[in-house]
Amino acid sequence: MNWCEACAIAFSILVGNAFAGDSIPASLTGAKGDPARGRAIVANRQVGLCLLCHSGPFPEERFQGGLAPDLRSAARLSEGQIRQRIVDSTKLNPQSIMPAYYRSEGLERVAPAYRGKTILSAEQIEDVVAYLTTLK
Repeated sequence: MNWCEACAIAFSILVGNAFAGDSIPASLTGAKGDPARGRAIVANRQVGLCLLCHSGPFPEERFQGGLAPDLRSAARLSEGQIRQRIVDSTKLNPQSIMPAYYRSEGLERVAPAYRGKTILSAEQIEDVVAYLTTLK
């Protein structure tokens, strides 16, 4: 285990979320997210930015990414596995190009206005998890 993994696990324990292998089984907020809000976050190119790399069931969005798997492939994952990939995919794949949406420490080349902040809030993470689980 490297330093980043140890910090992520310590942080997870402090906020009541334990890692279990390749997943974060417990909600970051203690509650289920809202799938409709999650879909809006995923489709919004100013918030989630998911469609820059991913494609998915968004017929209203003309240009979708082809660098990463179609979001419908999330159906093969558990809720906890989806959560882990959104929180910090580099825990599973250190070479991942996917941003860590709920990590604020140990990052490089972060603009001063964004230092110490996460890309998405815990509630937004849970909303996206709720949406992606509906694609099953």
